[in-house]
Amino acid sequence: MENKESLSYRAIFSGLMLDQVPSYANKIFYSMGFLSMTSLCIIVLSGIVMVFFGPDWWLKTGVGVFVRSLHLWAVQAFIFFILLHLLVVFFTSGFRLPRRLTWILGSLMFFLALAEAEFGYVLRNDFSSQWRSLQGADLYNGSGLGKFINNLNYAQIYGIHIVVIPLLLFGLLFLHYLFVKTRGIAKPFKKDVAYRMVKANHRVLFLRGVVLSVIIFVLAVVFPAPIIAPVTIRSIAARDPSLIAHTLVSELNHTSDTATYFDTIDPYRFNTKQVYIDIPYAQYITMEGVPDILSVFNREGRQLQEQQIKQAKDYFSHSPSVNTDVVRSSNPVVSVVATLVSMARSGLYEAALTNESQSSYDPTYATRFLADTGVLDRQAEKLGITTEQYGMLREGKGLLPPGAWWLAPLGVLDHTVLANDDNQDRDGALILGCLVLLLMAVPYIPYLNRLPEKLGLDRLIWKDDKA
Repeated sequence: MENKESLSYRAIFSGLMLDQVPSYANKIFYSMGFLSMTSLCIIVLSGIVMVFFGPDWWLKTGVGVFVRSLHLWAVQAFIFFILLHLLVVFFTSGFRLPRRLTWILGSLMFFLALAEAEFGYVLRNDFSSQWRSLQGADLYNGSGLGKFINNLNYAQIYGIHIVVIPLLLFGLLFLHYLFVKTRGIAKPFKKDVAYRMVKANHRVLFLRGVVLSVIIFVLAVVFPAPIIAPVTIRSIAARDPSLIAHTLVSELNHTSDTATYFDTIDPYRFNTKQVYIDIPYAQYITMEGVPDILSVFNREGRQLQEQQIKQAKDYFSHSPSVNTDVVRSSNPVVSVVATLVSMARSGLYEAALTNESQSSYDPTYATRFLADTGVLDRQAEKLGITTEQYGMLREGKGLLPPGAWWLAPLGVLDHTVLANDDNQDRDGALILGCLVLLLMAVPYIPYLNRLPEKLGLDRLIWKDDKA
């Protein structure tokens, strides 16, 4: 019985793995795909654990931070080995017929892996996720994708990250490996390259996977993912109530960054006065049963309204604190704004904005308000993670663990070709899209598809001293 079971397992294993391969396929160069799969397994397992326990666990507990760090380092390894795998295939011209479709599927997986990593950064529930969600939203809005993807909507990005992209990735991975399994490892296209067909060394292959897993675990312990506390409206209101007051006035008269946002598409196509003033204030007067002072302002003429807004700006510029006596001001703008500042101090204002979005997992309005205060920009500048500082390449002030180093090409573009471009986000997205299409089309582009032959690195990879 045991022998039959053993034979059954061996048959399954033999059916999944390549048996006979060219002699060079046992070299480390041809383990990159397997090592990326090893990393992906750690990503999936750690991700499932994180989904099960939730953000408070991975931010506040020792084990949670370790699993979060494990997830981060596995992502780093996953993208690193996918990139190396693509380079090996490119330098050996492994994209030639009949393997063009295999190359296209691999290129698509690489692109999806990068997108999946960025969506993962948005979900971390720390300051980095706040900052990255805003930067990503600018990129999507500039390219037109903001009509379909709201990078500030936690629930939407959560679904994309743990369901949509993984399903696409695993589907492409299945097809990709199916083609490799049926067609085998690509043979040298040069007739003068000597090689032998040998048995695949699965023992060494899995040993490399184990070594990588140990390295990822060690890195997660030694260099844990940084935890940078998120910024909240309540924390700003407690520290600098006049800043909240000024921001509210700018939302009221439609002069804030959100109100004047260049790419006026979702998720920024909304009336800032209605979202940040009218609705939260209406909730307050309903809850407290107090007179509606805002209605007085709304009935006034435009000239008087502008005068009162100017007076409110001057008042809050010279008043570092906003006390409850201000609520009874003769100026309705000062009174309403002071009331909303009091709500912000207590945490009710941010809750009101969340209720407006009709989902506790959609902080779009709150995040945009935080952006309008300017605090997020100053915090990012302090941490060295702004676009000007190539900040997406880092997790914080330190170099380890690394950030999204794969976005370095975008950073270079922002500092060179697009440095003075008013439509930097849009044009950066277009260039990125063109690069993705170019990568997929490599097998079909004359001269480019012959470049690996000119480089001559293929012989280093194919070299077999025993052949």
